Amino acid sequence: MPSESEPRMLYTPPKQDKEGSETLEGFHLAKDSNLSSHPHEFPEGGLAAWTTTFGAFLIQLCGFGYTTSFGVYQDFYTQHYLTNETSSAISWIGSLNTFLVTAVGLISGSLYDRGYFYHLIIAGSLLQSFSLFMLSLSKPNQYYQIFLAQGVGLGIASGLVYVPSIAVVSHYFQRRRTLAMTFVASGSSLGAVIHPIMLNNLLNGRLGFGNGVRASAGFVSVLLLIACLCMRTRLNPPMTPTNYIVAAKKCIRDAPFIFMIAGGFFFQAGFYYPLFFIQLDSIKHGLSVTFSFYSVGYSAMQLVILNVSNCVARVTSGFIAAFTGVPNLIIVATISGGVLTMGMIGLSSLASVVVLGVMYGYFAGLYIAMVAPLVATLTPDLSELGARMGICFFISGTPISGALLTSNYTWWIPAVFSGVS
Repeated sequence: MPSESEPRMLYTPPKQDKEGSETLEGFHLAKDSNLSSHPHEFPEGGLAAWTTTFGAFLIQLCGFGYTTSFGVYQDFYTQHYLTNETSSAISWIGSLNTFLVTAVGLISGSLYDRGYFYHLIIAGSLLQSFSLFMLSLSKPNQYYQIFLAQGVGLGIASGLVYVPSIAVVSHYFQRRRTLAMTFVASGSSLGAVIHPIMLNNLLNGRLGFGNGVRASAGFVSVLLLIACLCMRTRLNPPMTPTNYIVAAKKCIRDAPFIFMIAGGFFFQAGFYYPLFFIQLDSIKHGLSVTFSFYSVGYSAMQLVILNVSNCVARVTSGFIAAFTGVPNLIIVATISGGVLTMGMIGLSSLASVVVLGVMYGYFAGLYIAMVAPLVATLTPDLSELGARMGICFFISGTPISGALLTSNYTWWIPAVFSGVS
């Protein structure tokens, strides 16, 4: 076994410890593992690999995908359920939810590196189901009840499963890791298509808020159960758990990683404005309620039409990145997203909603799909992947567009701020 002073390499043949189990990249490899005839190599496929990837896909669909449906709740709360609250106060529910999804990654990433993958997935799934059912019991104009259930509970639940569900894919793929991760990321964009359509019909239909949210909670609970049954780890925890302080010190000396975190912080601050407010924006500009429903959106309120484009982007991003490289693709996506966000100032017709929704949805999808592969690309030691993802996602900008919008609905101010940032 190498001494602590020796550098740890990514690709080394398995070595025997005193108990006879094999090790790989600082991880123990199960002795009875039959996933590959060469345990020191990544399987790059197989039943366990793809069922785990599918389970992670469902986790994203129910977690981040549901968070991106907050635009439906924003519209419903503003017009019907929390009429005593300002648009800014209501948007804080979605903002806190979104922040916790990524911020809790600092904790879940650390626990993932220590071998608590199943604990995190099961606990997060149960908490998400519980929070949604508690949300269904919230009463009209009881802001604190909705804030606790949807903002805090649902945010923490999604945060517990977000990093582990992405990181576990790296157990099975190396050469095809970007492709697998982009498939997992496409789950949230598909969720941002399914959940808004379902929620709009449920909340504004015969069932109403309580029964509608309970029906949504039942649907999510079934998918989370399937996900928990599908996902399996291949590598046991590292022999020496990753020290976050040591990992953070390494990150500070890693210039590309620091630039990635800084860029992500500013971009995330403006990223959610179209997603949270495009439905409400279209309604306030006199567009039909029916069309507005079909344009609900991705990542905390993007158009459904935007989300279809977003889903296409996530699926195709892995193939595009093979030619452009992950860093180059994410640079193009962020610059384009900023320009299109400022374009929301001119949102005044059905044509403008469709064009902006399709274009912003696509570039937003490229960005989200490339974040995890970019972290993996900039992580030389995979035993620190959970830690680095946690650090990266924790230091992310919080959407504040609702405060800038104010109760007077001054649309150009948040559009300019979000586009520039």
